[in-house]
Amino acid sequence: MFKHEKQLFHPVAVEGPNPHYAALLQEQLGGGNGELKAAMQYMSQSFRIKDQEIKDLFLDIAAEELGHMEMVAETINLLNGHDVDAAAVGSGEIQSHVILGLNPGLINASGYSWTSDYVTVTGDLCADLLSNIASEQRAKVVYEYLYRQIDDKKVKETIDFLLNREEAHNALFREAFNKVQDTGSNHDFGVTEDSRMYFDLSTPSPAGAFGDTQANPPGFTPPNN
Repeated sequence: MFKHEKQLFHPVAVEGPNPHYAALLQEQLGGGNGELKAAMQYMSQSFRIKDQEIKDLFLDIAAEELGHMEMVAETINLLNGHDVDAAAVGSGEIQSHVILGLNPGLINASGYSWTSDYVTVTGDLCADLLSNIASEQRAKVVYEYLYRQIDDKKVKETIDFLLNREEAHNALFREAFNKVQDTGSNHDFGVTEDSRMYFDLSTPSPAGAFGDTQANPPGFTPPNN
C-alpha cells in the first residue's frame, strides 16, 4: 500500500523560468538513470527478496525515489512557467510544447519515452544490489552534470539535496551487499582458484597490481624485454 503525502519530500523552487534547462532536467524524470527508473527497479527487485529487512530497504528507497520524481517534475513544471508557444523555444523543448502542453513527461532530455528496458532485475540479491549501487552512482553523475549547467540557486539547492540522497542510498545498498556478499551467485560460482587469477595482458605492468595470483593464457609466451 502506498500513501501520498501532499507536501513534497523536500521543498522546491526556482528563481525564474528556464525552459531550456527544464528540457535537460527531463533526463532525471524519464531517463535511463532517472528517478522513475530507480523506483521501478528497486520495487520490482523487492518482489523476490526473502530477507524482510532487505526487502523493506528496497521498498523504502523505491518509495523515496517516487518522492524524488515528484520533486523533479515540480521543478520542471516551474521552469516551464510560461505559455505554450513552440515558435518561441529551441528544438530541445519542442516535445513538451507540442505534445505535453508543458506538462513534465516520462521522457528523457532528448524526448525519448521512458521504457522498462531501463530496469534491471535478476532475481539474485548480490547481482541486484551491485546493479543498484551502480545505478545510484550513475544518477549522482547526471545530477552533478546538471548542477554545473545552471546558475539558479534554488534549483541548485534541489539538486544538491537529491545528490546527497543518492549517496545515502548508495551507502545503504553497499551495507546490504556486505551482509549478503557470500550468498546466491557469489556462493555458487567464483569459488575456485580460477576466480582468483589475474591475467597480465598489458606490458609493462606492475607485478601484483590487481592481486597476488597472476597467470598468462594457455599458449601465451611473454615477450622478451
